[in-house]
Amino acid sequence: MENITNADLKVLKIEIINEFRRIVTEEIFRHSSAENEFEWLRSKSIRKIMNIAPATLQNLRISEKIRFKKVMGSYYYNKKDLYKLFEPE
Repeated sequence: MENITNADLKVLKIEIINEFRRIVTEEIFRHSSAENEFEWLRSKSIRKIMNIAPATLQNLRISEKIRFKKVMGSYYYNKKDLYKLFEPE
């Protein structure tokens, strides 16, 4: 049985994050083409793409990590801001 080092865990973490980025990016592109390439997406679409709870999306909005617009009671989020969430800092 092999010992797992901190370096191994860091490599695994990077691989998981990169895979998550790839999946989210693919889902955003796939979903975007289905909605005629709108730059702004509704809350429900964002939650479905990212598989997150409404409260998580609300926290992203409150912390100003993604831009939003409220139109007649519905929130719309900028697609480009979603990409920025997964870019390396």
